[in-house]
Amino acid sequence: MTSLDSVTNPAHDLPDVSRLVVGVLGGTGDQGRGLAYRLAKAGQQVIIGSRTAERAEASAAELGLGVRGADNATTARESDIVIVAVPWDGHAATLSALREELAGKIVVDCVNPLGFDKQGAYALKPEEGSAAQQAAALLPDSRVTAAFHHLSAVLLQDESVAEIDTDVMVLGEERAATDIVQALAGRIPGMRGIFAGRLRNAHQVESLVANLISANRRYKAHAGLRITDV
Repeated sequence: MTSLDSVTNPAHDLPDVSRLVVGVLGGTGDQGRGLAYRLAKAGQQVIIGSRTAERAEASAAELGLGVRGADNATTARESDIVIVAVPWDGHAATLSALREELAGKIVVDCVNPLGFDKQGAYALKPEEGSAAQQAAALLPDSRVTAAFHHLSAVLLQDESVAEIDTDVMVLGEERAATDIVQALAGRIPGMRGIFAGRLRNAHQVESLVANLISANRRYKAHAGLRITDV
């Protein structure tokens, strides 16, 4: 694990995360690939994970920027922070299989449990309350947080977009962990990490993605969020 130093922040001191290795489970999907690209472009060391190392390595080669690819278990072991960007239907199985590799790690869950029908997207409510709470239940030895839910995968992957104009709502039980995730979000130009409560509040944050999808379809946009007066 890499040591952390403090840097000045207008709200409070956030840690220097520039030397931490970030793993992205589901890094070959649109959201995970977009986050990997933005973080690597900002100078972060990034490993993208997939069920097979070959697929991850191929995606990493396409991204360049020093990104590495590996299977999910290797990605989890070799990373300081692990972002979970897998599809909801594979969320529980993926995390259950990686409990040992993720022990002691900061896990950032950005999965949105959604359903789709003729009326559009709608929120699902997991038995645990949210995807993040499910992650916390499955990973009792990890430092589980929730963040990066409301980002457009299209904008994240668009190399012509220099900045992503949005705030990132960060949730978790441990301030040291949420501070690190806020700092990580701030590494991406245009983004700012904002603490938004404990994991029991994650359901409404995850659910809001259904509203953003509806707005995007109506206005043909890639909507994000800004928190005012903070």
